Amino acid sequence: MGVAGGREGGGSGVEQDLAGRFALVTGAGRGIGAAVTDALVARGARVLATDLDATAVKAAADRHGDRVVAGALDVTDAAAVERTVADAERAIGPLDIAVNVAGILRGARVVDLDDADWAGVFAVNTDGVLHVSRAVARRMTARGRGSIVTVASNAAGVPRAGMAAYAASKAAAVMFTKCLGLEVAPYGVRCNTVSPGSTLTDMQRAMWDRSPGGPEAGQRAVIEGDLAAYRTGIPLGRIAEPADVADAVAFLVSDRARHITLHDLYVDGGATLRA
Repeated sequence: MGVAGGREGGGSGVEQDLAGRFALVTGAGRGIGAAVTDALVARGARVLATDLDATAVKAAADRHGDRVVAGALDVTDAAAVERTVADAERAIGPLDIAVNVAGILRGARVVDLDDADWAGVFAVNTDGVLHVSRAVARRMTARGRGSIVTVASNAAGVPRAGMAAYAASKAAAVMFTKCLGLEVAPYGVRCNTVSPGSTLTDMQRAMWDRSPGGPEAGQRAVIEGDLAAYRTGIPLGRIAEPADVADAVAFLVSDRARHITLHDLYVDGGATLRA
């Protein structure tokens, strides 16, 4: 881990309701993870921003100066996660917040799904959530406070063709987080999930690039719906931005949500009709 350089972070006009808190964010190199880091810093928190891509996470952290510590982390490596959490608490202080954002998508029809792709998706999206949540929960319960949020997906609640591994891994992460939340609630620790729909990230753009009609057709099908894929559109008529998801995370980890736990908050513009 190294301290990122650059200018001081923080957003003008944003309530500093996380001042003095220390947060761990995984998958912080880009997309939703980077937006979560920005949102927490803007609200006064200090953040340990981690990602498998050390270069990406350092670049994302550079804009916040000493408010963000950047570190490379493979969430599939339980020992590495434990070392990172222990080192961070010794060097900086107790973790008050943990946000599981790291995730991958490997799409294929089930009959064509490779065993290695299935295992790889679960290793990051489910095992990684276990490793991080377990490491921080052990410490949070001992202190009698803390908040853990897992960024899942609305695909966890609605079947998606060609996305069985991703959807199943996210559904497992949602139920794991709820079960953890039940166990740690007596110790004052809250656990919630945020389930985005289609969001303007590199992962989403890669899916559009593979669309038969090209990226524009892919985006249009998401917004308008695709009957052939048994997929409704987005009632709000727009694709989410990473900041939309990050704002939901920032709310759930704040004291404004102090009586909310075991909750799965959909941030999808109504796309699943909350099925």
